[in-house]
Amino acid sequence: MTNSRRRRGLTVASALLGGVLVLSACSGGGGGDKASGSGNNDTSQAKADEAAAKKASEADIKITPKDGTDNASINNSAAVTVSKGTLTNVTMTTENGTAVAGTLSADKTSWKPNAQLERSTTYKVAAAAKDSDGRVAHENASFTTVSPANSFIGTFTPDNGTTVGVGMPVSINFDKSITNKAAVQKGITVTSSSGQEVVGHWFGANRLDFRPEQYWKENSTVTLKLALDGVEGANGVYGVQQKTVTFHIGRNQISYVDAKTKQMKVTQDGKVIKTIPISAGSPEHTTYNGIMVMSEKYKQTRMNGTTVGFTDNDGKAEYDIKDVPHAIRLTNSGTFLHGNYWGAKSIFGSVNTSHGCVGLSDTKGANDTSTPAYWMYTHSIVGDVVVVSNTGDKIVQPDNGLNGWNLSWAQWKAGSAV
Repeated sequence: MTNSRRRRGLTVASALLGGVLVLSACSGGGGGDKASGSGNNDTSQAKADEAAAKKASEADIKITPKDGTDNASINNSAAVTVSKGTLTNVTMTTENGTAVAGTLSADKTSWKPNAQLERSTTYKVAAAAKDSDGRVAHENASFTTVSPANSFIGTFTPDNGTTVGVGMPVSINFDKSITNKAAVQKGITVTSSSGQEVVGHWFGANRLDFRPEQYWKENSTVTLKLALDGVEGANGVYGVQQKTVTFHIGRNQISYVDAKTKQMKVTQDGKVIKTIPISAGSPEHTTYNGIMVMSEKYKQTRMNGTTVGFTDNDGKAEYDIKDVPHAIRLTNSGTFLHGNYWGAKSIFGSVNTSHGCVGLSDTKGANDTSTPAYWMYTHSIVGDVVVVSNTGDKIVQPDNGLNGWNLSWAQWKAGSAV
């Protein structure tokens, strides 16, 4: 009786179970149950997501450059901003952990580093912000700045805040060859308080000079603006400079050297203020003719003939003077206006004896305040003009020193890429 009842119970259970299995098979291999279960899970997840969203901060943090950026700018690219909230903490470090100082805006919605970043450096930024309900949001990013191999810079003259003569051009030498000259030139502006038109002229692929048609107006102010950050100067090579430079133009001083009369007349504002006897280049080593601009001054310097190709048959320098006094450079190739203590006093004003420089009577040691060379040195500034004539030599090349004034205005403007 007991066994019979047990068998009947098992039979009923098996039948019921079999019915369930058959029903499941007719419903698509259990798909119905899975679909039903998935629907329940989706509903649960949606509710969980909705609840999490209600708890999440509305503060939206943005870090630039975006995470993973290469060749980022070293100037303006790094910044952290937030909308619908305020920044509570921002840290910026190099890959080795060095902290980068920065400033948070007064309304606490933006942050920037205080100084220009380093090239070829990886930086990490971590930021936190909170919304009006005090809920906190976080954001992180890492980027790498442009490398020296993929960037160019320009070394310029004159320096910021200096006072220079009326002939001083703005001269910029780039450390990479520039193929996109128009883009680079458009990123540079030079203006004068005098209102003079200023135009750029390219000397090859690495040098760009700016000048007006006539010499700068005395006592004017010239402003150079470099806006080269991100400018592609050549394929894959970008500018990094963003800078404004101003310099002052002093009195108008132009000196006229006549190699035939062997005299130099120094003028200021068109009036002769001093006439100085000189000795220019000998007939074998004539001085360049043309307009030359003083580019450097040395109280004393060494002049060695080997540096400019003046050697004897044995290869030794034709001259090597270690203490040339009151030397003022006129060309890159070695032409100077300088004091001469080793020549007889009688040569000045009477005979040309130099290897191409313009010599003035001087005393060894550069401390004799009574000599013509001392007077010229102390009354000259970088950017003053020296016009040399009647030497029997050719006109100096415009890119040999800061001597672009030897080009006509039409020739000068023809060298502009803009």
